[in-house]
Amino acid sequence: MSINIPTETQSARALQVAQRVHAIEPFRVMEMVKAAGEMKRSGIDVISMSVGEPDFTAPDIVAHAAMEAIKGGVTQYTDSLGLRELREAISGHYAAVHQLDIDPRRIVVTAGASAGLLLACAALVAEGDEVLMPDPCYPCNRHFVTSFGGKPVLVPASSEDRYQLSGAHVQANWREHTRGVLVASPSNPTGTSMTPEQLREMLDAVRARGGFAIIDEIYQGLSYDHQPVSALALDPNVITVNSFSKYFSMTGWRLGWLVVPEPLVSTFEKLAQNLFICAPTVAQQAALACFTPEALAIYEERRREFQRRRDYLVPALRELGFQVPVMPDGAFYVYADISALPHAESHDSTAFAWSLLRGAHVAIVPGDDFGFAAPQRHVRFSYATKLERIEEAVGRMARVLRA
Repeated sequence: MSINIPTETQSARALQVAQRVHAIEPFRVMEMVKAAGEMKRSGIDVISMSVGEPDFTAPDIVAHAAMEAIKGGVTQYTDSLGLRELREAISGHYAAVHQLDIDPRRIVVTAGASAGLLLACAALVAEGDEVLMPDPCYPCNRHFVTSFGGKPVLVPASSEDRYQLSGAHVQANWREHTRGVLVASPSNPTGTSMTPEQLREMLDAVRARGGFAIIDEIYQGLSYDHQPVSALALDPNVITVNSFSKYFSMTGWRLGWLVVPEPLVSTFEKLAQNLFICAPTVAQQAALACFTPEALAIYEERRREFQRRRDYLVPALRELGFQVPVMPDGAFYVYADISALPHAESHDSTAFAWSLLRGAHVAIVPGDDFGFAAPQRHVRFSYATKLERIEEAVGRMARVLRA
């Protein structure tokens, strides 16, 4: 008796991926990261200003809390909404920073902000629903919507709008199948926040149309020129997304949270139970230490350090000929226009980024990932690296651009 063993080609032919996968584009920044990594391994000193990850890691007090949890065997599943103590600590943080009284029951601890956005889209986006978001924006946001059968509608936002979605944008682009908006403040890639007036006008426009608003506030702890205003202060029915990755320097720990309206708590709990069971237990135990006075003092010093880097980098880029029409007031990004640079690739951000990597050994990100509104004219710099390295990167770019 002979057995037919299918060839690799036959197996691949039999496995048809879902149609939605074809609408999700690769994350192009990772190609730049990969190339920079290969250059480093070959002995080349590459300065990375590409990845949106703090160069700081979790403070010792947070790492110690994680080790204590592991030693004590506190590693089993938690409630799907998250540790009660952590949700209470997050609620206390809103009271201290924003003077907001948030019921801990409304807080859903998630496996990173990405899991929070997936839960929000699973709860609110139906097949064929359109969701408005600004262009440029974080690329995964539109892919989260697509994953649940929705259609992201990117609305070109200019520097006059702080690259953010306005109330006028909502009014002009709301159509029969529009169901809501997804915005980030501060934003990746621009580092700009919505002003309180802009946020209020946008939320009013969405509310008037019976829509939902998902507000990504993961960079709000890294605000520099003003006291940040949470969307929760303006509308109790918004869903906000936050994270321990950026301000709290816990990127690989995969921990975030949502604040959801009271009537939707059971919906999010059911989804979290089925999709994730719970967020990582050790990370949750560690995160309790984030809200101690010792840890918060460290985080605030790091925030001031990020501001020092921004205050150096933006004028330096402008001096080199990059156009930065809006001073980024949060996160650790600068979204710069290259079209006025006297350089052969100044009208193609991908070619320009590759030329800087090869010629200056500086890794940045071309605009292609972030939308369709003139991405070829824009690049993103991340200043999540030491100031001395940023200064060195500026010197290297100057030599290449002036050659």
